[in-house]
Amino acid sequence: MEITLTAVFQKFPEGYVGFVEELPGANTQGDTLEETRTNLEEAVRLVLEANRELTEEAIKGEEVIREPFSIVSHNAAV
Repeated sequence: MEITLTAVFQKFPEGYVGFVEELPGANTQGDTLEETRTNLEEAVRLVLEANRELTEEAIKGEEVIREPFSIVSHNAAV
């Protein structure tokens, strides 16, 4: 499965800040652009894992339907 999100990077005198537009909470920083990209990948994984754990706790004991969900974007990332 592949989902394409939009990473945004901003340069500062101290390094770079990066975040994902579509995923609040997925943000990071690094000394170099490459380090920031690597850190952002980890931040996205951590946010998704945390959201999954929160959801698991919220629906614990409830009858739910789980299924794969894919999104195809028709907007090109800039």
